[in-house]
Amino acid sequence: MLSLSRLYARARQVAMVAVIAASTHAGVSGPASAGESAKQIFGAAELPAVLPARAIGFYSKGCLAGGMAIAADGPTWQAMRLSRNRRWGHPDLVALVQKLSREAAAQDGWPGLLVGDISQPRGGPMLSGHASHQVGLDADVWLTPMPGRTLSVAERETLSATSMLRKDTLFVDDSIWTPAHARLLMRAASYPEVERIFIHPGIKKKLCDTWKGDRSAMGKLRPYYGHHYHFHIRIKCPPGVSGCKDQTPPPSGSGCDGSLAWWFTDEPWAPAKPKKDDKPAPKKRDIQLSDLPSACTAVVRAPGPASEAEVTLGADPIARIARANAKAASAAALPGPPPPGNIPLPVPRPAN
Repeated sequence: MLSLSRLYARARQVAMVAVIAASTHAGVSGPASAGESAKQIFGAAELPAVLPARAIGFYSKGCLAGGMAIAADGPTWQAMRLSRNRRWGHPDLVALVQKLSREAAAQDGWPGLLVGDISQPRGGPMLSGHASHQVGLDADVWLTPMPGRTLSVAERETLSATSMLRKDTLFVDDSIWTPAHARLLMRAASYPEVERIFIHPGIKKKLCDTWKGDRSAMGKLRPYYGHHYHFHIRIKCPPGVSGCKDQTPPPSGSGCDGSLAWWFTDEPWAPAKPKKDDKPAPKKRDIQLSDLPSACTAVVRAPGPASEAEVTLGADPIARIARANAKAASAAALPGPPPPGNIPLPVPRPAN
């Protein structure tokens, strides 16, 4: 049975879709409410859009069609922070996380994954937290190994991930770090569909200094702020999917060079210098649905499945549901989503 909060959110989603559909038939396009931001619209969606699986836009500016959930529990994984409803992703990503969990358990001495945030049911901007994770191709995995028991719902909400660093330093704590951590990360980086993996600079340095195996995937492990208690898997746009924008590939080489040394200088950690003028910074404007690729409007309008169980990774339930609903939806079918326009890419320093 759904909780009152989830029933309220679901009712709000249904109302939102109805308003948008009515506006479209009247020749008016736009979000459900002029004052409602994209994060409010996508944050209210309890279930995914029953559309062919498609990552739309860029990792930090887009949405997700045909999302699927990773099961809360599997033989070699457990999903954390279930109340956030962020265990949805493109089927390719969800399958890869499950594959990593199985292979790491069988071959790397890693008992199982604790899976953090993936994406919202329809992707898009989140009410809190990440700027990325919008197109269902990003997943956070804790660096804490899965315990040998099923965690309770309460534990999944309150248990804290373990930092790999010595207190108040940038360096790995050897009393916490194990060779199995290294094997897990290098296995994740080895998959060809993985575009890059974000880790703390101290963890990258530890791998550069100690890894004795195949180093051909080392360059995919990119140092970045945070990420000392979890790692962030980002996969490439699935083949043949239009409107999905890949990130620029990582620089060639292992990354165990001057670009890594930069993270151990004062520059990355220095506080931002105050601006010379005294003018207050303008209030940051919330992203609106109209700011996202135009195909995301069709994602918001699309019907959802009857239940979460139908769209938890299995035998392609999205295609089955879509075929079953095709006849009923044909009378009021919406036009196919146009391809999104060009999306500017961020230019991090150094390239991550």
